[in-house]
Amino acid sequence: MKLTELGKADRHKYSSLSLGNKLKLCKTIIQHSLKRFKSADLATAATGGKDSTLMLWLIKQVVEKEKLVFPQVVFIDEGDVFEETKKFINNLAKDWRFKLSVTHNHDLSSKVRKIGDMVKVADLNSINRKELKKLGFKGEKFAFEPESLIGNHLMKTVALNMWLKANKKKALFVGVRWDEQEARSKDDFFRQVDFPKHCRVEPILHVSEKEVWQVIHDKEIPFVSLYQIGYRSLGAKTTTNKSSNKPAWEQDFKKTAERSGRQQDKEQIMEKLRSLGYM
Repeated sequence: MKLTELGKADRHKYSSLSLGNKLKLCKTIIQHSLKRFKSADLATAATGGKDSTLMLWLIKQVVEKEKLVFPQVVFIDEGDVFEETKKFINNLAKDWRFKLSVTHNHDLSSKVRKIGDMVKVADLNSINRKELKKLGFKGEKFAFEPESLIGNHLMKTVALNMWLKANKKKALFVGVRWDEQEARSKDDFFRQVDFPKHCRVEPILHVSEKEVWQVIHDKEIPFVSLYQIGYRSLGAKTTTNKSSNKPAWEQDFKKTAERSGRQQDKEQIMEKLRSLGYM
C-alpha cells in the first residue's frame, strides 16, 4: 500500500486488514518517516511495553533492510518504574544496538523522597510552575503521585517535551493503538503536536492487542517478564496491578479492558492529558 493512498486514517478500513497487510502498512509509515525526516530530527518513544517494543522491532526491520539510521530512542522515567521494565529496555538497547536516552523531571523528583510526599509549588522551577497553570492548578502544594493528573503531566509529558526541545526533534514515533484506549480511538498515523511543535508518527494504530501478541510470539520478539505473570498493561509500579494470574495473551480480551489493572482515575482524565501532549 502506498502512503499517498492513506488519506485520513479510517479505523474501520485499516482495522479490517489482514495481519500481514497491517504489518506492511506499519513498515510503509515507518519507511516514509525515516526518509521524510533527517535522522537527527527523528526519535522513538519506548516505554518497555509490548506495543512500543513491537514498534521498535518494526523500525529495526525497516532500518536494516533500507540501510538507514536507527532513530534515537527515548525512555521516560516517571519516578515509579518497574525494575523489570528498566532492565528490559536497557538490555534491548544493547541487543538491538540503538542509542537510548532517558528523560526525567529532576526538578520535581528532587523535592521528594517517596511517592505521596507533598511538593511546594513555590519550590519548583518556572517551567513546572507554568505547566501547573496550564492544568488550572492554583494550590500551594500537591502530593507527588506519578499517575495523577499533575504527576502524569509533569513527570511524563513535560519530561518528554523538554527532551524533544533540547534535542531539537521534529518527529517522534509513538506505539499507541486505536483499540487500547478511547482517547486514542480517533488518532491519525501522523499527528501534529504544538508544544514543542513536532509530528507524532503512530505506525501501529491499526494493530489490535491480540495481534500484537501474535506477532511477538510468531517472531520471537522479547517482552517484559511481567506480562508472563498476569500484568496486561504496564504503568507506574505503585498503582499498576495484575489483571489476572494468566499470562497477558491468555486473558479474555473481550470481557476485560486491557488497562483494567491501571489506575482508573488516570483513564478518566486521559482526554485532558492528551490535549496537553501526553502519548
